[in-house]
Parts: sequence; structure tokens; C-alpha cells
Amino acid sequence: MTVPFEKPIAIAILAMGGQGGGVLADWIVSMAEAQGWAAQSTSVPGVAQRTGATIYYVELLRPSADGKMPVLSLMPTPGDVDIVLAAEFMEAGRSMMRGLVTPDRTTLIASTHRSYAVGEKEVPGDGTSDPQMVADASGIAARRSIVFDMQRLAEKNGSVISSAMFGALAGAGVLPFARAAFEDAIRAGGKGVEASLRAFSAAFERAEQGAADPVQRKPDPIELALPATSAHPKLDALLVRLRAAVPPSVQPIAFAGLKKVVDWQDPRYGEEYLDRLAALHKLDIEAGGANRDYAFTGAGAKYVANALTYDDVVRVADLKTRATRFERVRNEIGAKAEQVVYTTEYMHPRMEEVTGTLPAGMGRWLTANKPLYDGLDRFVSKGRHVKTGTLFWFAGLYVVSALKPMRRGMLRHEMEMAHAARWLDTATAVLPTNYDLATAVLGARRLIKGYSDTHSRGLTKFDKVMSAVPLLSMRDDGGQWLGRLVQAALADEAGTTLDAALQTIHSFDSAPA
Repeated sequence: MTVPFEKPIAIAILAMGGQGGGVLADWIVSMAEAQGWAAQSTSVPGVAQRTGATIYYVELLRPSADGKMPVLSLMPTPGDVDIVLAAEFMEAGRSMMRGLVTPDRTTLIASTHRSYAVGEKEVPGDGTSDPQMVADASGIAARRSIVFDMQRLAEKNGSVISSAMFGALAGAGVLPFARAAFEDAIRAGGKGVEASLRAFSAAFERAEQGAADPVQRKPDPIELALPATSAHPKLDALLVRLRAAVPPSVQPIAFAGLKKVVDWQDPRYGEEYLDRLAALHKLDIEAGGANRDYAFTGAGAKYVANALTYDDVVRVADLKTRATRFERVRNEIGAKAEQVVYTTEYMHPRMEEVTGTLPAGMGRWLTANKPLYDGLDRFVSKGRHVKTGTLFWFAGLYVVSALKPMRRGMLRHEMEMAHAARWLDTATAVLPTNYDLATAVLGARRLIKGYSDTHSRGLTKFDKVMSAVPLLSMRDDGGQWLGRLVQAALADEAGTTLDAALQTIHSFDSAPA
């Protein structure tokens, strides 16, 4: 299968760190050279607001009959690229914005999975970009599109996405080389050959079929089935209580909440969670919740768990010193077994975190002693680069995480529980007369998240939203309006949208809607 080309075949690979973009480029070059073609690859590093992003550019050309070697380009030129391979779906969108994808020439091969950018993650609510826009654009911008979840396929076969992309490239039939030539290039690499060939073969078949995976903004919800046993007596007792405390429709989300609470503290804290949940469900039954599939109990199962597992310095230290975290970091950066990996964290503690970790009485005394508090704050409140891979900093964080058994006596816990009690009192007070509003009050807890400044901003917005509950309590659509306030609070960090929405609420007449 040889076809003479007057111009080079131009291939652009858009990949992020750890996705094997360089390996993919090397495979293509190795394969072409083995078939007697001239090949050249270059790379241009960049930033993808997630991790290092690189455009690998490859040109392939059959040498002339007189044996002269061609001069190949070092950079992709907009409108002059034959094949674009994108190792993440929004990278496919960026390739179209850069003009690398054209309808008269380019075959676009892209994975539909997402790796969210910092700009998407930092939005208080849902800041994720809409992948359907990229899918729609690819149908217009590209001559041909091959899109499916190559990341999932690669993981299923124990390999990395570069193997799946190489298989999709082969299955697309856009290069004048047989499948065996592709597979020989993988074998010549000599590392992870069997797993790479499995992923290659699976992706080859998907590309040949031409069926695209549907894209969606959010992943499908995960339903957690209650296990028959946990192999631990205390946890088994919690499972028995959970089944008795809530109806079957609520049990999956309640199980997720229970797991979170126990992981955050201990089984006894799980009992407290189930106590609160059972009390809410009793009120739900009295309010006629059976006719609404116990939506109030379901919201309580989720948001009470979140309220009980607030982010504090003990939690942060615990997460940063877990072996599973270090292993995850190694996997994400693709570190080899013999390589040493050090992590550097940026931390900016405040005196609020320090006093919150103290015993409640001592924390209140220190907070009231303003000269001492301010003096210590000047020393504490500054950014630090913490190298958790070193003995000194790891030991320090490990000691802080070991304070977990004393957490219930800390000032922060006292403050969080008092705030949660006021929140639940607000919800249960309106439940008998306005079921939807009471459920929305529980859902408003999603505004409170994170720690330090992030937690403070969320708490301020939450309190503003709660101030509207008395104004909405007599409205049939009160729950809908409170939901709109929550969305307004999530719309921007400054809270401008929320303030405007609150003005609308305050303009309502006090009469029922």
C-alpha cells in the first residue's frame, strides 16, 4: 500500500504531560523510517492550564527517486495539517481554534475524555466547558472525525493513551502503511509491548467501525450499592443502622455519606451522622415526603455528610500524607519505579486555622486577645512552599493529622457544629409548610466548601442566601427561587450576581405567589 506524495504528510499531536505524546511521535517516525520514508518530529512545549502541554509535529515524505533527502518543516502551519491527534477533547477544540483543522484536508482523531483546566475548576459552581460545542465544531471544521474515549480504552487494557491513539491512527487508514508496520513500531520500542498492543488493537477496531462515543458535560452518576458486609463489626453495625434509618431510594447516597464521614473521623462519628439522618427522615415522613420520594431525606443524606466533614488543617494534613496520594502523583506524572519523586505544596495558613485547631476554650481566649492574635498572625499568615517528600515536613504534617482523635474538642469543630445546627433548624422549621423550600435549604449547603479564604467566601454567600428564606417561606415557588439564589452565588466569585438576585427577592410582595 504505497502512494506517492508530492507534499509531506503533516501530523500534529496535542498531548499533555504523562500522556505519552513523545512516545507516539517516536512510533510514527520509527514506522515511517522502517518503510523507507523520510520522517522528522519536533515538539513545542506550552501550557494547558492543567499540566505541561506539548504540540508534537511530525512530517513524513517518501524520498525522491534520485535519493535526495527532503527539507521538512519544524512547525505546523494553519491550514496545512493532514492529521491532528488530540489526547484530550478540549485540546481538539484548541486545535480547531488554532486553524490546524480544516474541512478540506484534516482528519481529526481525538479522545472524548476530559482533564479539567484550572479555569474550569476554580469556578465556584460548574465551570466545565461544554464538550458538545467541540463535537459540533468538529463535524464542520474537519474533513473527517474519529472520536471516542481512548483514555478509558487504554486503561482497560493496562496501557496509556498513546497506544490507543496509535491504534486509532492505524484504523483510520489515513497513512499508507499496513497494520503490521504500526505493530512492529510498538515492538521495536521494547517497553510495555503486550499492553500497548492490546490497547492498539482495541482502538484500531473502534476506528475502523467509525462509531463515535457520545460526549457529555458531566460523567454519569455513580450508584453505590450497599455491601452485604464490611468484614468489620463496627462498620457492619453501621450498615444495619443505615438500612433501617432511610428508605431504599435514599440508601445509595446515604452510604456514600456514611463512608465519607467514617473516613473523615471514625465509626462513632458515623453513628452521629445516622442519628441526624434518622431524625430528618422522621420529619420527612410527617411532612408527607413519601409522595415526593423522600427528596428531603436524600438532600439531608448528602449535605449533612458534607457539613460534618468540613475541610480543616487536620484533614488537609491527613490527605497530603496518605500513601495513596503519593502513589497517585507518581501515576499521574508517569514516574518509573526507580525514580524518586518529591512533591512541593504551597500553603498559606491563617490564624483562623491555628485557633481553630486549639481546644475550644483556648481558641476563644486567643481570638479575644486581639494584640496577641494580631502579633501571631503576622508570623503565621504567609505563604510557604512545603516539601512533603522530606522528613521534616512530612513528619510535621503527619503530627497534625494525628490530632484527629482530639478534633471534637477543637474550636473549629464547635463553630462548625453550631453553624450546621442553625442550618438544619432553618430547614426543619419550614418543612411542615413548604417542603420544596426546606429541601432547597439543605441543598444550599453546597456553597460552603474548601478551607481558608475559599471557605470564608462560601460561608458569606451561604449566609446571604439563607437571609432570603423568611421572604420565600410563604411562596409556593420558594424552593425554586432559593435554588436560583444558589446558582447566582455560584456564578461569580465576587457575588455580584447574587446581590442582584437578592434585590429581586426583596422586591417581592409578602403575599403568597
